Amino acid sequence: MAIDPRRAAVLALHWQVNVIKPEGFFSDMLSEPVARSGVVQRAARFHEAAHAAGILPIFIRFAVPEGEGGLVRNTAFMRAVGEAQDAFRPEAPGAQLIPEMAGPPEAGWVVDTQKLSGLAGTDLPDRLAGRGIDTILVTGVATNLSVEQTARHGTDLGFTVHVISDCVTAAEDAAHTASLANLELTTDGCLTANEALAPTGP
Repeated sequence: MAIDPRRAAVLALHWQVNVIKPEGFFSDMLSEPVARSGVVQRAARFHEAAHAAGILPIFIRFAVPEGEGGLVRNTAFMRAVGEAQDAFRPEAPGAQLIPEMAGPPEAGWVVDTQKLSGLAGTDLPDRLAGRGIDTILVTGVATNLSVEQTARHGTDLGFTVHVISDCVTAAEDAAHTASLANLELTTDGCLTANEALAPTGP
């Protein structure tokens, strides 16, 4: 495959009940477009295939511990989460990974953060570098929020970043498309799931 699996990781962002499912905290904004897009099924297949190819899966949860951890209420989004933080406790139903993503974490990592970027507020960048990982493949919701923030952040940290374009989605198609266009310029380019796992020639 074109990407060396020994030096790559999948960052799977916010595949949790609060973001994806109708009963979740952000259901009014995201559950319907996520379901309509079919992204959950595509991402689950990609995660399984990447894991089978030897790429480390890392699932990022937005979860708020007692005392708020690293949560800073400096945006409307973070203030809303802060006011409803019980729904985001690590043990809360809404903070759990959705059933479709329940398999790969057993062989990978689950990392909790209180930041929009999945690489912020934890020792994850150092842990990745310590394993010799220099390439990050990003999946998740939403394209124009956590996905774009994480991808830009990863690039600034020195990682080679590819967003998996058919394994991300947003509340609105226009926002999704515009974000992918931005990411073509601010990362090493978006890839489809098939492109990311394609073999390198004969």
